[in-house]
Amino acid sequence: MSILSEATEIPRKTMIMFFLIDTSGSMEGEKIASLNDAMRETIPDIKDISDSNADALIKIAVLDFASGTEWITPLPQDFDTFRWQDLEAGGVTDLGEACRELNSKLNRNSFLQDKVGNYAPVIILMSDGAPTDDFNGGLATLKQNKWFGAAIKIALSIGQDADNDVLAKFTGNSELVIPIHNKAAMKRMIRFVSVTSSRIGSAKAGDGFGHEAKEQQVVAEIQAERQELDPEENIDEGW
Repeated sequence: MSILSEATEIPRKTMIMFFLIDTSGSMEGEKIASLNDAMRETIPDIKDISDSNADALIKIAVLDFASGTEWITPLPQDFDTFRWQDLEAGGVTDLGEACRELNSKLNRNSFLQDKVGNYAPVIILMSDGAPTDDFNGGLATLKQNKWFGAAIKIALSIGQDADNDVLAKFTGNSELVIPIHNKAAMKRMIRFVSVTSSRIGSAKAGDGFGHEAKEQQVVAEIQAERQELDPEENIDEGW
């Protein structure tokens, strides 16, 4: 068999999906249970996108924040081996510390050290309340990070008490703050946002398809999906 006839696997760049998840006490009960269910069902869909992408290998990194922070994934993990472990709720909302902790990993000496290279990450923040620490200081530090600036950033605003102004500061775009008011919307939007952002974020750059174009496409697809929500999923009452 000649060398040319042998299949050669071309190394793929890595794109990391960061999930920053609020597990403070206000998330206890149906909120955290619905989040766990939605994440467990979404993981196989993202794995399929990664498996079918010839240019990018998608990995996951999960940061749990409440009274302090904890990386559920000490290092970014392949979706081939990742298994969702249910999160529990309790404590306050240290979102400022979560920003600082994310900043510490967004560099080539930490989570972005793939030898082939990295695509700009996708960062999905989920929260149902207001920060109880120095959020503005933490975000100011994070905003100095070029990887954060280039990332697709989406926030899921869970329930009536979520601080949408804070979440919009994080995403830099109020159109990327998605309200969730019940279990049905939680399940649908976590899956849709995760799948959509992973597909667009891992697309090969070029031909004008840079960061701004990717963000605009994410916004357009999310707006279209929200218009398709059933009334029971789109109500303003609930949590």
